[in-house]
Amino acid sequence: MFIGEYAHTVDEKGRLAIPIKFRADLKEGAVITRGLDASLFLFPKEEWDKLATKLANLPLGQSNSRAFARLMLAGAMEAELDKQGRVVLPEYLRTYAGLQKNVTVAGLYTRMEIWDSQQWEHYKKTAEEDAERIAEQLAELGV
Repeated sequence: MFIGEYAHTVDEKGRLAIPIKFRADLKEGAVITRGLDASLFLFPKEEWDKLATKLANLPLGQSNSRAFARLMLAGAMEAELDKQGRVVLPEYLRTYAGLQKNVTVAGLYTRMEIWDSQQWEHYKKTAEEDAERIAEQLAELGV
């Protein structure tokens, strides 16, 4: 389970150190892909396989299904942790998410999100200002 938020940096080679408490869950491999809201998603291999199966089964006749599957699947890359617990973030994914040096790794239960730190702070502030409305909408869904 991934929870919490952690400040990290991306080095000149595009490597990101994964928070120590998350590393054990990535022993069997990981997948990094384009996320939503200008972030990257990092999944343990097992969780990625579940999502990829669902994406592959979306109806081909619906343009939104095709677009979302392309976003997630075509942008995906398998990743392995090196001896220092780092993963390489490819240039095309760093560009997509606007990642420079300072990043925030946010744990979201079954995945991590990797954000440019300034973008994360802006996103968080906006969400916090809207928290009451969001909570009411989620209550309608039984959350």
